Amino acid sequence: MNNSISIQTKDFSLADEVALLEQDNEIDGAVVTFTGRVRNQNEGLKVSGLFLEHYPGMTELSLEKIITSAKERWNIGRIKIIHRVGQLKIGEQIVFVGVTSKHRQDAFAANEFIMDFLKVKAPFWKKELTEEGEKWLGARSTDNDKAKQWC
Repeated sequence: MNNSISIQTKDFSLADEVALLEQDNEIDGAVVTFTGRVRNQNEGLKVSGLFLEHYPGMTELSLEKIITSAKERWNIGRIKIIHRVGQLKIGEQIVFVGVTSKHRQDAFAANEFIMDFLKVKAPFWKKELTEEGEKWLGARSTDNDKAKQWC
C-alpha cells in the first residue's frame, strides 16, 4: 500500500486504518492522521446532520492530484484518504487522512496540505440539515486562504 483513496458510505475504523499504514512499513517512523467528524453546530446554527455527494471518477482524480502534489513537496511514504458520502449523523466520521514518512515534519506538513486542498479542490458537495432547514455549503474564505498559503 502506497497511496489509497476510498469514497464510501460506510464508516471506518481509525485503528484499522492506522494499522494498514504501519503494516510491513519499517522505513517510516512517523504516522500522522486526521479525522473529521460531523459537528452539531455551524455558523451559529444547530446542525442535526450532513448529506454529502460527489462526482465519481472526478473526485478520485482530484484526490490523486492532491496526493501527487504532496509527494512532490515532501519525502513521504504512504497516504490513505477516506471520504464518506451520503447521510451522516452528528458525531459520525466524515474524512480520514493518514500520512507516513521517515520523520514527523514531512508527515505533519503533508497531512495538513492534503486536508487544506481536499476542502477546496475535491468535488464534494455538502448539505447541512439545520434548525432553519437544509442549506448547501460552499468552501469558506478561511479554507481558501489556508490553501493559498501552500502556493
